[in-house]
Amino acid sequence: MSFFLKKLLSFIILPPAIFILLFLLIAVFSKKRIVSFLAFLGALGLYLLSVEPVKDMLYKPLEKAYPVPREVQTDALVVLGGGSYNTGILKEDSMKRLLTGFILHKRYGLPIILSGGANIGRLPEAEVMKQLLEELGVDRSKIITEVRSRDTLENAKYVKEICEKHNFQRVALITSAYHMPRAAETFKKAGLEVIPYPTDFKQDKKYNLYSFIPKMGVLNDSYKALREHLGGLAYSMLY
Repeated sequence: MSFFLKKLLSFIILPPAIFILLFLLIAVFSKKRIVSFLAFLGALGLYLLSVEPVKDMLYKPLEKAYPVPREVQTDALVVLGGGSYNTGILKEDSMKRLLTGFILHKRYGLPIILSGGANIGRLPEAEVMKQLLEELGVDRSKIITEVRSRDTLENAKYVKEICEKHNFQRVALITSAYHMPRAAETFKKAGLEVIPYPTDFKQDKKYNLYSFIPKMGVLNDSYKALREHLGGLAYSMLY
């Protein structure tokens, strides 16, 4: 019991729980109804987005779209970047995507296309991934980098150019499961034959008491899911 209380206290004094409590205090003590109502909505919304069951509800329609294939019969592997820090270190999503690409490369010996550009003044993400693969022992002749893309649409555009140059007819598309529906559709519309290979699944699916305690990491995952839903809607309308 003391262990649970210690964990609970640590969650309460850290974001986002501390901000939820502040919103609730404003809702209770404010003399203006509109302020109280908005503060309560803020607390409720922040809480819901910070707990695992709600986060999973946001990810479920995205992650169930494509199952992980048992076999990969393609000409190449395509790994989409998922972000990197200014220090040149890959973010979590990128690391998981790259790890999956590395495992499939070791299993099938296929060449790897790394797709991901950079913001101003930063090393292109594809080059960061390439350096890591080389340190893991992957032959550099098996690595192809695409460093111009800034979004999924450009990923597809420039990867297609590489595939045409190397005469790759079919590729395995590796990206986070939540990003796969938009990525696969974009690559298909670009004229590429792809085998979706999702990774980096975010759903917990099994819950306990801690699952209903708000956590910053869960809030961050919920943000990614909401952004992806919005991105999918924007792509369907614009492209």
